[in-house]
Amino acid sequence: MSQSQPSPVTDPRGELLAGLRAPRPFVSPKFFYDALGSRLFCAITELDEYYPTRTEAAIMAAALAEIRAAWGSPGCTLIDLGAGDCEKASRLFAALDPAQYVAVDISESFLEQSLDCLRQRFPSLPMLAVGADFSRELELPAEVRREARLFFYPGSSIGNFTPGEARAFLSGLRGHLDDDGGLLIGVDLVKDRATLEAAYDDALGVTAAFNLNLLRNVNRLAGTDFDPADWRHVAFFDAANSRIEMHLEARRPVTVRAPASGDRAQGLERRFATGERIHTENSCKYRLEDFRALLESAGFAARQSWTDPRGWFAVILARAHRS
Repeated sequence: MSQSQPSPVTDPRGELLAGLRAPRPFVSPKFFYDALGSRLFCAITELDEYYPTRTEAAIMAAALAEIRAAWGSPGCTLIDLGAGDCEKASRLFAALDPAQYVAVDISESFLEQSLDCLRQRFPSLPMLAVGADFSRELELPAEVRREARLFFYPGSSIGNFTPGEARAFLSGLRGHLDDDGGLLIGVDLVKDRATLEAAYDDALGVTAAFNLNLLRNVNRLAGTDFDPADWRHVAFFDAANSRIEMHLEARRPVTVRAPASGDRAQGLERRFATGERIHTENSCKYRLEDFRALLESAGFAARQSWTDPRGWFAVILARAHRS
């Protein structure tokens, strides 16, 4: 799981209905984050079972001086992918002393609110909000400095991509960098099944509520008639693909409908059998050496990595390969 904001894609209804029509139906995890979904995710990060957020924060706090030394000279262009409330990146400001901070997330209006608060704390730092669904294609405006760009991608959000998708995404980031650029990224590591599954299926049922709330947002965006009571949350570790999968599973036979909208917009009538699932999220887990190899294949060289004492999570600083 990773925090983002509601999607501004041109046709969210069309995207959602196309996923629900697929032979193996799915909904993109970016649609988790309506107002309630965002609050539920914040609650998830406070759960005992959900280790990623606090583990990454502890690594970053302990390694700030080493991150500064490994990066080198101050004055980077810090580009925060999936910035949200910008708090994670703001903890780097003292160590990296950026010349410009660029916050990228799906909702530009939300980012502007976050930056208004941040500018009061750091009035001398130039800041820019970029509203973009960067998981599709990242476009940076001309106002973003080219010099010493450092992409910051925390929270193991890279795990929402399959390894092939992650390689393509990272290669795309490399294309925005000169030889003085780099990447600071958080990666969730492989660990025992019980720990992984508990993090995505907690005893209090907060993650279940988060997953089921997706149906309310789909109803709002696509005009469907999902009843969350017809569905249950399922999360499990797929060892063969080294990933947690989250699904919504039909408790009983159910037909989901959405009316046609306009002359050319299709509606939906999809029958789900008991036990049939809608795939809502992947969260890939890596061995450190495997992720370093993935970075290499995407045009980066891992310079230094930091992990917690249990080896559950890693923060990696990578430099762009010289072209």
